[in-house]
Amino acid sequence: MPTFRPRTAAAALAALITTATVCAGDARARSFPFGPHTRSVNDLGNQFVPFHTRLWDLLHGHGDGGLFLNWSSGYGTSFLPDLGTYLTSPFALLVGVFPRDRIDLAVYVVTVVKMASAAAAMAFLLLTLRGGRWWMAGVLGGSYALCGWSVAEASYNPMWLDGLIALPLLCLAGEWARTGRRRMAAPLLVAVVWVANFYTAYMATLGAALVLVVRLLTEGGKGAGRAKAAVRGLARAAGSVLLGIGIAAPVLIPVYLGTKHAYPGWDGTFRPAAWPDVLARLFPSTYGFFTPALFLSAVALLPACALVFHRGVPRRERWAWAGLVAGAGLSLQWGPTHLLWHAFATPNGSPYRQTFVLAGLVVIAAWISVSYGRPGPRALVGGGAVLVLVAAGAAFSDLATHRSYLLFAAGPVATAVALALPGRGRRAGLAAVLLTGVLVGQAAATTAFADRQRLAQLDHYAPWGERQRVQADAVARADGWPRYRTDPGGERTTANDPLLVGGQGAAYYSSHTPAVLTRTLAALGAGWTSRGRAVQSLDNPVTDAIFSVGARVHGPRDPHQRWDAPDDRPVTVVRQQVPPLVTVRQPGAAPSFGPSPFRNQEALLGSRVYTV
Repeated sequence: MPTFRPRTAAAALAALITTATVCAGDARARSFPFGPHTRSVNDLGNQFVPFHTRLWDLLHGHGDGGLFLNWSSGYGTSFLPDLGTYLTSPFALLVGVFPRDRIDLAVYVVTVVKMASAAAAMAFLLLTLRGGRWWMAGVLGGSYALCGWSVAEASYNPMWLDGLIALPLLCLAGEWARTGRRRMAAPLLVAVVWVANFYTAYMATLGAALVLVVRLLTEGGKGAGRAKAAVRGLARAAGSVLLGIGIAAPVLIPVYLGTKHAYPGWDGTFRPAAWPDVLARLFPSTYGFFTPALFLSAVALLPACALVFHRGVPRRERWAWAGLVAGAGLSLQWGPTHLLWHAFATPNGSPYRQTFVLAGLVVIAAWISVSYGRPGPRALVGGGAVLVLVAAGAAFSDLATHRSYLLFAAGPVATAVALALPGRGRRAGLAAVLLTGVLVGQAAATTAFADRQRLAQLDHYAPWGERQRVQADAVARADGWPRYRTDPGGERTTANDPLLVGGQGAAYYSSHTPAVLTRTLAALGAGWTSRGRAVQSLDNPVTDAIFSVGARVHGPRDPHQRWDAPDDRPVTVVRQQVPPLVTVRQPGAAPSFGPSPFRNQEALLGSRVYTV
């Protein structure tokens, strides 16, 4: 008879809960693939889906260029920085098993699988930190993966979800360092998570370091022996991190160099959110782009808030874990620590990308609370009082609705009832079902609300459909690479149309868009968005001659964009004779750009063609 493995069972339960909840929330919002509403908002449709399409092409032996060069975008760009930023997650390879015209579904599946994996990893970690009821660890693992940051922000930035997985894995590596086990596996684990997504892995590494410090402070004996053991544990952990980052260096160095050569993005000053808004984001069904998505189900919030009142937990552990959670929460709002979390640069977009680390710390604190036994009435009342204070503070915010308050209030009540039930027999099963119901109800409602709010507040793009198919067919028929370039056209669907529908155009949108490309095309009259990092196609016979664009697709404007007027033009291809892709000019002074794009075009062409 097979042996029951609590950590494996907890991980499986957490993954199952997470998958079912995400799909239920998306179905409730009628979001793709469960309804007519697209989920390709913001950079998901503009960057991540096109780059995963590029990965599909490479996996199937298609596409112009390879791992080093991307000839499709920006008239030819380096691909290694984009690869290391967007596509080195092991989960990204899953897109290769889907048909190309189902790339949106492939990216959705990758997203859900990542969230389920994060839930499983956290559940496994919790039972590694301390023994306890496996089903409770499974529910808390699901609560971590279904935090507000995950369902509201990272769900349309799927590369960030690798950080959600990285935090429990790095904490597990910290446990190995503390106990002196698996010294070879730890650096390899660090390397994998840093390769998957270095940006969130950096934040997860900081969070795992804090967890390790608390573990060293609260575990073991006293005196000089404990101090020596702590120093050895920290040294082993530091060595694993440094060695792991060194192993990941072949991926990280091109990303760093690509960032140095990229067009500068938004350079802003951090402004902390109002505290009532911060507290309101703990509620289910709230949304705000410039506030931290702090939602965690009451399944995690109530035990975590009850921790300091739980007399069954040793005092040192109570105050150490509670202090860590409070300190991490305050660090979100303070400028110097904000910069530390974000590698000393305020990000372009949401300034609270480290919120998943706080969610993980709260879940670990909740597990410490329940692993020492059921919180008594005193602890539950104390934890409930903390949540009442949170609700009172959130009353000064406009982010929480009446529905948010109802969901928020119902969660702690049901959770308190479940935690008060005995831990064995049928009542234990009833407690597990009740806690799972609280988690699924609150998280699914939050997922559906976030789906609808993103569509209302952010730009969005239609999934692959008839428009892209017709455009791709036209490009394929006209393609003559490398004799000449075929531009998929200026009537774009996304900022990375050449990656989606083929061709070799000027359009390109990435965090690594080279500054020389943006400045050159802008000097020639090209448009741009995203503060210069999304350059657009140049529909001009002179620049087509300069860049050897021998075929150009024209089509109707994208009907999905509400600002586009109705347009019934057919898809057509315009051809012209152009010089070879590689031309040789006599040596001389490099042309300098002036204020006129017409004269700049003539300078590159080497001939006067305009009357200005």
